[in-house]
Amino acid sequence: MNIALIAHDKKKDALVQFTIAYKNIFAKHSLFATGTTGKRISEATGLEITRFNSGPLGGDQEIGAMIAKNKMDAIFFFRDPLTAQPHEPDVTALVRLCDVYSIPLATNMGTAELLIRGLDEGLLDWRNIARENGDKDEK
Repeated sequence: MNIALIAHDKKKDALVQFTIAYKNIFAKHSLFATGTTGKRISEATGLEITRFNSGPLGGDQEIGAMIAKNKMDAIFFFRDPLTAQPHEPDVTALVRLCDVYSIPLATNMGTAELLIRGLDEGLLDWRNIARENGDKDEK
């Protein structure tokens, strides 16, 4: 599965710790991340991560494009709801795309725990069928 990892500045430490805790699960999947977040996770875990631009420089939109092309299966986006974000419209658009395309999205530690355990249990295997059907539509 293709999984995106994103975190606002004040949530980066929490996402790094989360990926360390579940490294064995994340290692079974293709990982994508925005700039600094991806670098920090890769350095802390040794996991291979495809990195996009930082969120404010278009990284959120790059991940959004993957969602729109049915090439993203789950998103872990640790958001900071107490700090204004200069790229809030991009964040809102990404959340909206997850809703439009039924992409599981964890925006905090509580939902992240449920999503990662569901992923490990195979509860997201329906995404394999959705991705295959989407690919056929593109041809």
